Amino acid sequence: MAAATGLLAEAAAAAAAADMAGRAGSTQTSGGNSNGHYKPPFKFAMGGVPLGNEFEVVTDENAYATIEAAWNAGVRYYDMAPWYGLGLAERRYGNFLHNKKRSEYVLSTKVGKLLKASKTAKNKEYFPFSPSPNDVIYDYTASGVRRSIEDSLQRLGIDSIDIAFVHDISSDNKYLPTPWQEQFEIARKGAFPELTRMREEGLIKGWGIGVNTPEPIMRLLEVADPDVCLLASQYSLIDHKNALNQVFPAARAKNVSFVIGSALNAGFISGSPRYNYGKQSYEIPAAFIEKRRKLRDVAGNHGVDLRTAALQFSAAPDVASALVVGCKSEQQILADYTSIQTKIPTEFWADLKAQNLIEQNAPVPQMAPAGV
Repeated sequence: MAAATGLLAEAAAAAAAADMAGRAGSTQTSGGNSNGHYKPPFKFAMGGVPLGNEFEVVTDENAYATIEAAWNAGVRYYDMAPWYGLGLAERRYGNFLHNKKRSEYVLSTKVGKLLKASKTAKNKEYFPFSPSPNDVIYDYTASGVRRSIEDSLQRLGIDSIDIAFVHDISSDNKYLPTPWQEQFEIARKGAFPELTRMREEGLIKGWGIGVNTPEPIMRLLEVADPDVCLLASQYSLIDHKNALNQVFPAARAKNVSFVIGSALNAGFISGSPRYNYGKQSYEIPAAFIEKRRKLRDVAGNHGVDLRTAALQFSAAPDVASALVVGCKSEQQILADYTSIQTKIPTEFWADLKAQNLIEQNAPVPQMAPAGV
């Protein structure tokens, strides 16, 4: 770990000298720090799942073109993980970002899953479309966190990471070696305090967890001092009641914000034949399919693109510091980035509430009335 210690020490020095002031002028700006907790300064982020070939093959050429299109459009926050394609997403992003000035963009990645190349790797079981030779080793200990960040820095070819999310320490992760509660306890004693120390040392700016279920977030808020969490698959037009009424108030009380992920439920809202993630993602409850139909009807009546509405809805809560979207092509990232800046008439949101398609207390974007 000598090399790792040296590189992390250099990262700490660089972090101490970094000037974030230049980021504040962007239209994506979220506001930096809030009550001592770090918040990503950009409201829109590009995610790494599709470029890890989770759903289909994306060539290197198309991946790099997509990232370049995002950069040229003004996207300056990128989220990824060792898990996405078992290193593929981080390598692809790093190949582009290592040539950019580090102070010009924000980057978050995940910890808790170490990668190890092996001739007998089970990589195709996890990501059949990824060419990665790696196996996954779950490690939520203090040393595992340090090792994970060092490995990510090497794959990315950069000297610092802004946000570290403890990844998939949740009941929906069927690959965990023991029940999630046991792994959470390991993280409580190891990863959580270590990430707090790394934040204090200047090695990272903030940390939290990145999960698809609410229980780990609620427990985290009781036992640790996170800055920002990645809340995936929990706040969308289809499903948002629990996050709105349970998770958000708890986080607000601790001055913790969220990066909101899977606003489209892994593409379901925009027409994908899957709902969220996992091997059972194609087993979609009939109620969700019916709700999507009703949402489409209302959107059609108001001349609104439902995908655009879904993205704006997920970005609207006050605790949402950023929205992260996964894109596999230049067209997707440009469409999503445009959607965030598109005006939607207030009558559309009022109609959704009138038909009880969204919660009455759900915040909605404040846009001009139709015709204004």
